Amino acid sequence: MATSCSSQLSKCVKQQYLDLPQGDKVQAMYFWIDGTGENVRCKTRTLDSEPKSIDDLPEWNFDGSSTYQSEGTNSDMYLIPAAMFRDPFRKDPNKLVLCEVMKYNRKPADTNLRHSCKRVMEMVANQHPWFGMEQEYTILGTDGHPFGWPSNGFPGPQGPYYCGVGADKAYGRDIVEAHYRACLYAGVEICGTNAEVMPAQWEFQVGPSEGINMGDHLWAARFILHRVCEDFGVIVSFDPKPIPGNWNGAGCHTNFSTKEMREDGGLTYIEASIEKLAKRHDYHIRAYDPKGGLDNARRLTGCHETSNIHKFSAGVANRGASIRIPRTVGQDKKGYFEDRRPSANCDPYSVTEALIRTCLLSEEGEEPVEYKN
Repeated sequence: MATSCSSQLSKCVKQQYLDLPQGDKVQAMYFWIDGTGENVRCKTRTLDSEPKSIDDLPEWNFDGSSTYQSEGTNSDMYLIPAAMFRDPFRKDPNKLVLCEVMKYNRKPADTNLRHSCKRVMEMVANQHPWFGMEQEYTILGTDGHPFGWPSNGFPGPQGPYYCGVGADKAYGRDIVEAHYRACLYAGVEICGTNAEVMPAQWEFQVGPSEGINMGDHLWAARFILHRVCEDFGVIVSFDPKPIPGNWNGAGCHTNFSTKEMREDGGLTYIEASIEKLAKRHDYHIRAYDPKGGLDNARRLTGCHETSNIHKFSAGVANRGASIRIPRTVGQDKKGYFEDRRPSANCDPYSVTEALIRTCLLSEEGEEPVEYKN
């Protein structure tokens, strides 16, 4: 299997330098979503002291013409610090800084979906919306071939790999364990992980996270996973259907609840939200992958534990439905529901905003409502 050349460099030699004292200085790695709406970029600056909050972090800039975000004749873009995490690669006191991207005129970049999401979340803060997102992904070699698969052929059919144990069932657990611990160190709200149905496919879960924190923490977890895979010389893919044929795709199932849903009798509010979602299926499909539904069309076929992209459906414990009500929620008459439509490469800001707009702001129609300040 092909791995990157940089992964062959001695990590022991590198560690000699990382162990050197850095005085009072702090390295802050700023990272952001680029013009693809899927990939992340990063760069580092030195700070004179350890920042205690976002307010202590300076704004920065970058060349947007090299990230598909601006023209070369007017290329400067602004990086606005939005969320801060401990750096699991350089360790304390160094930081990872998630940034919003603003254009030269201080308006949000086209792929800065956090800006509008935060505004919508603030409108419903009194309802305490909680989210939990189940991020599926596939580990690939640098040649694009799934990790651990035969170089000429396929592994055995799906069946033994989901939550599997053993060298012939779990492909790449070292990466999963490294990522999990790095997220815990960073302060990411990661809550679990497991091997998925297709070999070399895994899942981690983030949440419950309230409001805008959901998107912030999922993007941080994705960034950390990219960096962990870089150290191992492999690639993480969030493609919703990385291998065509009789193999499971990759989604980002999104669990959602409000304070009312979590209290006694909350099933009534869950069912009311599902009725609203049924009337706005096409809007959500467009919001649930970065290509407006084209990526999900390869995955949501009605097979391999998915619903059909053209039909809305809901059911208790039904993994082939658009919306699944967990069995325990049906029994307890309160809790949350799971939207199984978002793709693995979705923008969590777009997904969570869409759920708020439809379920809590009761929006209708094919386009989001514009609210005045």
